[in-house]
Amino acid sequence: QVQLVESGGGLVQAGASLRLSCAASGRTFSDYTMAWFRQAPGKERDFVAAINWSGSSTYYADSVKGRFTISRDNAKNTVYLQMNSLKPEDTAVYYCAARSRAYELGFTKTDNYPYWGQGTQVTVSS
Repeated sequence: QVQLVESGGGLVQAGASLRLSCAASGRTFSDYTMAWFRQAPGKERDFVAAINWSGSSTYYADSVKGRFTISRDNAKNTVYLQMNSLKPEDTAVYYCAARSRAYELGFTKTDNYPYWGQGTQVTVSS
């Protein structure tokens, strides 16, 4: 079992930056692939970014590529999402998720992540 707690959300203007953090506890952090998803009101939860156990591989949704950066610090049991050039369409609740590093495929699918945080709200005003 791993417990996840997100922080760093808030209300910002378009073009601003935010950094989200997700602190993990309970099991060896490097045992997990980590990801960020987001869910806007009335919409499905969508993949944003993922990072492998060592941080050597990262993956992004096309909508955030070039603007968002996922990273992790295994010594601090924390994964980050640096969000730059924010747009109003980035407004959503952002969730941190974890799954065993043993799996390589399907990392964009919510069903493949058994562990989730409670979410943090990001609101971008125009």
